[in-house]
Amino acid sequence: MTPWVLHVDLDQFIAAVEVLRRPELRGRPVVVGGDGDPAKRGVVSTASYEAREFGVHSGQPLRTAAKRCPDCVFLPVDADHYNAVSEEVMAVLRETGAPVEVLGWDEAFVGVSTDDPESFARGLAADIKAATALDCSVGIGGNKLQAKIATGFGKPAGVFRLTSANWFGVLGDRPPDAIWGIGAKTVAKLASLGITTVRELAAADPDRLAAVFGPMTGPWLVLIGQGRGDAEVDPTPYVARSHGREVTYQRNIRDWTQVGAEIARLARQVSGELTGRPVARVVVKVRYAPFDTVTHGVPLTGDFEEAASAALTMFTPGRPVRLLGVRAEFADVEN
Repeated sequence: MTPWVLHVDLDQFIAAVEVLRRPELRGRPVVVGGDGDPAKRGVVSTASYEAREFGVHSGQPLRTAAKRCPDCVFLPVDADHYNAVSEEVMAVLRETGAPVEVLGWDEAFVGVSTDDPESFARGLAADIKAATALDCSVGIGGNKLQAKIATGFGKPAGVFRLTSANWFGVLGDRPPDAIWGIGAKTVAKLASLGITTVRELAAADPDRLAAVFGPMTGPWLVLIGQGRGDAEVDPTPYVARSHGREVTYQRNIRDWTQVGAEIARLARQVSGELTGRPVARVVVKVRYAPFDTVTHGVPLTGDFEEAASAALTMFTPGRPVRLLGVRAEFADVEN
């Protein structure tokens, strides 16, 4: 039998979970984010397909979402409930006996060996539907990259196979950001080199790209342009690389003394939540108004709160601040 990588992705997961709890919302535009109040600062965690038709998307400020879709139903984030539902889904995947690599609440890779991956994928989706009443899409590939991209072509609630055989037929004439892992800045740099499609990226000279993107990233871009990638599904349980807290303030903070006090408070909170794992660095995040985000970190050699205060001295004071965060980066995570 042939080995395959499946990418299972729950469709509009958070919104779908909320609609299950509130069936009267089915078919209506639903937005989940922050504390559910679009008059306050916060960002969209997810939007239902109906809300997306109005231009609402993840990461968008709630106020912008409300302007684009005044009739949207706004709901607060309930992370504990999403975790519980996610565990039900992952349990269904693990019942297959295949290795499962969890990527987040709503997606995972599954490694299977079968001569009919479409039937396997449809059966898996049906099992998830029966256990949770949630729809999912399944991408099939010869590696993780292919499977992850394939899922997008299967949405919603469908199955799609993307392999080396149809890679260029499906993606060849598309822009490079059709590939998982390539963003807008990389696309702009590639365009400056005359590379505007996946096919052109796949045919690019690795040395030429290494000169622009670096000796590791340049050749890697050519490889993923060719659809090559890791095919091993790692079932090792996820281990967090860091732990932190952040707060978005409803009114900008202009007094840097207050900023220092808030960083100290967040540092104490984060320090109190650590579970004994060694911490290598303390990182402070500042988002200036309107949306300029800067981070600085220092090695942890003594007191956690003092390290956070030291990191804060690396920022430019005086500018209005809308968000502050403190994060502990663990020392026992391999780079």
